[in-house]
Amino acid sequence: MTRSYPHAIPRTGPSREAGPSRRALAGSGHVWYDNVDVLGRDGVLEFLDADEVPPEMRDRLEAPRADLCGLSLDRPRVMGILNVTPDSFSDGGDHLDLGQAVRRAVAMSREADILDIGGESTRPGAAPVPLAEEIRRTVPVIRAIHEAGLKTPISIDTRNARVAAAALEAGAHMVNDVSALRHDPDMARVVAESGAPVCLMHSQGDPETMQKDPRYDNVALDVYDHLEARVEAALEAGIAREKIILDPGIGFGKTLAHNMAVLRQLSLYHALGLPVLLGASRKRFIGTIGGAETAKARMPGSLAVALHGAGQGVQVIRVHDAAETTQALKLHAALAARDEDAV
Repeated sequence: MTRSYPHAIPRTGPSREAGPSRRALAGSGHVWYDNVDVLGRDGVLEFLDADEVPPEMRDRLEAPRADLCGLSLDRPRVMGILNVTPDSFSDGGDHLDLGQAVRRAVAMSREADILDIGGESTRPGAAPVPLAEEIRRTVPVIRAIHEAGLKTPISIDTRNARVAAAALEAGAHMVNDVSALRHDPDMARVVAESGAPVCLMHSQGDPETMQKDPRYDNVALDVYDHLEARVEAALEAGIAREKIILDPGIGFGKTLAHNMAVLRQLSLYHALGLPVLLGASRKRFIGTIGGAETAKARMPGSLAVALHGAGQGVQVIRVHDAAETTQALKLHAALAARDEDAV
């Protein structure tokens, strides 16, 4: 039997009218859909109006997503990146000093909804970091952020259970695992016992090898199947469904063509019924298309991708440039509002 994947076609703008076939997408306040492409491995199987979608699937497409770290997800939230590493592809070495890291966190907290602290680079070709070193880099920063009085929720960006446990004990609120609980067999237990939210990301291979000739049968659907399987594994480990968010893993075991295919079909992942995180900030494909050789020169292209994600109903956008992204999203929301909602 042919597997089918409902792909809601996202729309924004003031033309939305009340009616049975115009429905909010994934609990969004500004993104809606009125038709669905039902995809199969060989292409589009059928085209449905929104009111023709089976009720169970419609619920997954439309239901408001659970709050994340106390934040409602009826609009895109900005996750600010703070890497305390010497070798991350964009900001490696910028925040190695504890004082520098805290000052950056304070500045970013003015605009970012969540701070994502990472102590191990997962750029293509990066080697693993010893656990003790990853803890040494991240835990003092998390403690210092709390001591500075910041109330912004903190995410620990790690594949390793010991690091996650130490960070959560120090005051982190969620775990962002680029391996989707596959790298460390103890990670699922740590997350389940903590009750913290977890982001499960698609990747193909480890950072050291992931960009060596990645291949897919159909990248958008292969990513969907992988994320669906990882959700099931998380549930079996005792992680509550409302604590899971999903990341299609732009740049992780994907060529430029793979990245673009996933980005064009981002709204496909709403059919999994969970919040979607987009992390594409300053990545190489942006520089390739936009003509920006260095990572720090890719902010304008990163904004373009962030706004595309917002238009696809993405709930969390992970970025280096939090202030610029927040400003752009405010304008995007204002332009997408109906007249009575406009500022």
